[in-house]
Amino acid sequence: MTVDLEGPEPLYEQIATVLAARIADGTYLPRRRVPSEAAICTEFNVSRPTARSAIRLLNERGLVVTVRGKGTFVKERQPAGSSKDQADEEGPTQA
Repeated sequence: MTVDLEGPEPLYEQIATVLAARIADGTYLPRRRVPSEAAICTEFNVSRPTARSAIRLLNERGLVVTVRGKGTFVKERQPAGSSKDQADEEGPTQA
């Protein structure tokens, strides 16, 4: 997967899509770091703000979490049906 410099999609969205695909296919494992902003800049030949925007988008999509001073890590996948949101939707349980 590559980025299309001439395409209509913003570069940061294209980079986030590439990184998300790598997370999905297991290239980047849960609880392990994704490439740093500097590494993304080098790999995709983009500026730091573009790399930062791509990471922020992955964070908004719930794929990664950034820990200050440590880096950005792939979030663990929640098993289907065990999400807190689903429990909230079902309402309180009755005894």
